[in-house]
Amino acid sequence: MGQEMTFTPKSDFLNIMMDRGFIADCTDYSRLDDALLEGGMPAYIGFDATATSLHVGSLIQIMMLRWLQKTDGRPITLMGGGTTKVGDPSFRADERPLLTPAKIQDNIAGIKQVFSAYMTYGDGPSDALMINNAEWLDELNYLDFLRDVGRHFSVNRMLSFESVKSRLGRDQSLSFLEFNYMILQAYDFLELHKRYGCMLQMGGSDQWGNIINGIDLTRRSMEGHIFGLTSPLLTTSDGKKMGKSQDGAVWLNANMRSPYEFWQFWRNTADADVGRFLKLYTEVPLEECDKLGTLEGSDINDAKIILANEVTTLLHGAEAAANAQVTAREVFEKGGIGDDLPTVILNTADVGDAISVAQLIVRAGLVKSGKEAKRLIAENGARLNDAPLSEAGQMIEAEALKNTIKLSAGKKRHVLVRLKN
Repeated sequence: MGQEMTFTPKSDFLNIMMDRGFIADCTDYSRLDDALLEGGMPAYIGFDATATSLHVGSLIQIMMLRWLQKTDGRPITLMGGGTTKVGDPSFRADERPLLTPAKIQDNIAGIKQVFSAYMTYGDGPSDALMINNAEWLDELNYLDFLRDVGRHFSVNRMLSFESVKSRLGRDQSLSFLEFNYMILQAYDFLELHKRYGCMLQMGGSDQWGNIINGIDLTRRSMEGHIFGLTSPLLTTSDGKKMGKSQDGAVWLNANMRSPYEFWQFWRNTADADVGRFLKLYTEVPLEECDKLGTLEGSDINDAKIILANEVTTLLHGAEAAANAQVTAREVFEKGGIGDDLPTVILNTADVGDAISVAQLIVRAGLVKSGKEAKRLIAENGARLNDAPLSEAGQMIEAEALKNTIKLSAGKKRHVLVRLKN
């Protein structure tokens, strides 16, 4: 494990990381701090392309790279075009489904859209780099790799990592394919150090073992000091995994979760999480974060709006954040439709001549099944154009859907629905 956090850093980056709550562990605070003071340090975080968008669970790592660039470091966003073909087994109960090369490339294209909102890419000394590890992993010769890299890894030690033990301890299979993942990730660090002078790997605390492997391999292969730094795996104050909402993952790409829905996710933050989330996900000064986090009663709602506006501005821009706030006010204070609400367009084939209101709620994505829709209606949680719904079997004529209607689940989740012209 890394050193205890009694260390007082001199570098701006480590100061910010510590003060704002980004650090879970570090391999060598003192030497990393000295290296950061020299300026221009390249550091990377890897992102496997398992979906066409990252979600809020990845946002803490993206913010770490953003702060690195703002403090004169050089962030590297490493796309896992190669490692995604294997799949990270860390703390998973089962094997990831294998993706085709074409699907991986589609996912990478989707993920890339987010990073430019947080970092500046280019050829300057502190401009970010975007690199795909398929650049070297796709060219590996298996026998050469076993001889040159595999000999540095002890199977006994690999079996001791918590991410592996947790799977084996549940008597769940860990394939040889997955077992190779930690070697490939370690090799990434070595290649990034060779090719781009990368000195630091960052990631969530579940990546600690993989990061240590990369440091050990690089030190065995080349001289010099390299470092690892991890962030805590965040849960909300009620113990839920960060990045999930009532209706699934909170995606970062606008085509998978609208700016309004993204804004609303942050507006719904629990009171106890406001101060902490302001420190991690915004650039609001620390004193202001502490002040806002201690507000109570109706005043804490103002802090939540600031949180939602700041996070949404970073990802989608100031105009999207302002529009989301206006829409929220229209929907909640005035009972209006709200132009910025997410819209679902249905085809005639989806509706026929008419559709039950329960099925319409499912089609609109407010619930996942007809059973859930019926329960929502029975518990007086469903509304059509702000009027309560009481009968799950109530039929909505296709003609009525030619005009936009608003469906609501509870007080905070709304969607517009209309038939395709």
